[in-house]
Amino acid sequence: MAAYIQIPTPAGKFDALTAGPQDGRPVLLLHGFPEAAVQWSEQLSVLGSAECFAVAPDQRGYSPGVRPEQVVDYRMAELVGDVLAIAEHFGWDRFDLVGHDWGAAVAWTTAAQHPERIRTLTAVSVPHPDPFGDAVRNDEDQHQRSAYMQVFRASGAEKALLADNARKLRQIYHPGVPQHHVDDYVQRLTEPGALTAALNWYRAMRFSGGRIGPVAVPTLYVWGTEDVAVGSTAALATADHVTGPYRFEMLEDVSHWIPEEVPETFTRLLLQHLLAHQD
Repeated sequence: MAAYIQIPTPAGKFDALTAGPQDGRPVLLLHGFPEAAVQWSEQLSVLGSAECFAVAPDQRGYSPGVRPEQVVDYRMAELVGDVLAIAEHFGWDRFDLVGHDWGAAVAWTTAAQHPERIRTLTAVSVPHPDPFGDAVRNDEDQHQRSAYMQVFRASGAEKALLADNARKLRQIYHPGVPQHHVDDYVQRLTEPGALTAALNWYRAMRFSGGRIGPVAVPTLYVWGTEDVAVGSTAALATADHVTGPYRFEMLEDVSHWIPEEVPETFTRLLLQHLLAHQD
């Protein structure tokens, strides 16, 4: 059973779920859009039972205590800073980092920029940002798959997604996502300012810019063949951007929502990765 805590940082207090002993192996799990820490419920339970100290925060904008109003406050430098601030709060010199969707983008960047802090990286669905950016620009399939980002950046996105009892927001989630998770996400994102903050991650992309370079830490990348947002071009090219030990797991007939759609499969892969790299 995960415990709810708040994590004080210079940016504000992050809401978070934790499991396992505080002196256990530290594992930080970063959720994606449009979700929250509860997406990691199954993984928190298993990691806690495996004597890890697993922490899943509601990230910047999703935690009411860290919800700045300016778009620039959601650029990648701030998101990586949040990861390090949370680690500092717990006194972690090194930790395992897991991310899905936007959380994966943050995790990739943190691992590239601060390899001395990351024991292992597990990225789910979203590939290394450099080949992903190349594919968005140069691969027609990926360019079309990523067209939704322009919709999310538009000024009227909030109104469109929340109209008619959040019908379009609910349509984003795959049927494999548990309904009680969807209801929880939608309830959170209908709170004043919450959806704007979540969409500001997309709007701030123009401030982040630049390539992050290769990742040197032991890395597991998990991608589903039915991912509507991420095609095979960048997924397969990610291997060329990891210089450390690398494992790529392609899940047949699985969508973008891997941690919730196939929790047992994903958690098994995650535990194998952690056990393989304990130093």
